[in-house]
Amino acid sequence: MAVTIQQVGTAATFLAKGDSGHWVAMDGNAQVGGSDAAARPMELVLFGLGGCTAMDVVSILNKMKVPLEDFHIAIESERAETHPKVYTKIEMTYHFYGNDLPLEKLERAVHLSEKTYCSVSAMLSKTVDISVKIENHNTAVGV
Repeated sequence: MAVTIQQVGTAATFLAKGDSGHWVAMDGNAQVGGSDAAARPMELVLFGLGGCTAMDVVSILNKMKVPLEDFHIAIESERAETHPKVYTKIEMTYHFYGNDLPLEKLERAVHLSEKTYCSVSAMLSKTVDISVKIENHNTAVGV
């Protein structure tokens, strides 16, 4: 995989493009010379983690024929106070919405993503504690 990072103007604003051919903007705040107009690189790390596992989980649940009405992941993180200010803790809460969703299948899909398929999770888990929680929100009427 190859990635290009291109500065935009003279600010701490950058565009990145990878093999997919799609551009992603990154920016810093005014203190570092940025325009505060885009996500920070460390946010993009969490975006990558969440996106990687979300795609896995939805694909796995589709194969298991689990009909989701909605799904999202809430990610909270803590960083070291000193440079390089790496992530020290990441907490992921998977929120599943649907009618009579089988908890064991939700847990299985998350586990498979976390331990087998998500390369971002595999890489980050070598250096940071990642905890996972599953919330099964039953949306059946009258329940």
